[in-house]
Amino acid sequence: MNRQAKRAMQRQQRAGAERAPTPARRKQAAEAKKRERTGFRQFLREVRQELKKVNWPDRKQMLTYTTVVLVTVVVLTSFVFALDFVIGKGIFTVFGVE
Repeated sequence: MNRQAKRAMQRQQRAGAERAPTPARRKQAAEAKKRERTGFRQFLREVRQELKKVNWPDRKQMLTYTTVVLVTVVVLTSFVFALDFVIGKGIFTVFGVE
């Protein structure tokens, strides 16, 4: 058997062993994950570092975004109110409630 065939067999054996972990290996993996947990201070430090990477909008962009959101909310609310009013009047007319 040549070197390549031996290596291929070793890879297959390793892959087979990784697919079906034994209960002992599962327990070791769970314990390793527990050990990987960081403390609360470390978590806050990492959060702060990530927030520094965020591309925050400037004042002009923020005002533009806020205006767009408020106008969209007013338009959609008016549309839903108009639909509700028209459908309500139609139902009351059909059933003769008022």
